Amino acid sequence: MPAQRRTPGPAEAKPARWSQQVTLSSNALDLEEGVFSREDPRSIALSLKRSAELSQRRRSGPFQSAMSMLNFYINRAGSKLPEPQRATLEQAKDELRALFDRPRKGRRGVS
Repeated sequence: MPAQRRTPGPAEAKPARWSQQVTLSSNALDLEEGVFSREDPRSIALSLKRSAELSQRRRSGPFQSAMSMLNFYINRAGSKLPEPQRATLEQAKDELRALFDRPRKGRRGVS
């Protein structure tokens, strides 16, 4: 007789969007509330840098942790991310590179 699947109770229910749960309660970084909805790219980058440097749980360096969280947010938002906000977040990547003194890597084959 096959085992029956049991429906999880209220305490066991998964969040509707796992990506939202990761953003809200990342085990690597404690993010400031609303950091990704700010309009100033430098403010976003500074907040991510601060969070990454203060974190004791991250698995990689502060720069990689901050950039990964920013990319994760952009990628998971996908086409639902308004273009002005996407542009701001892309600019925040450049600000983050500048704050960590990391040059932007060029594409292969591009002169």
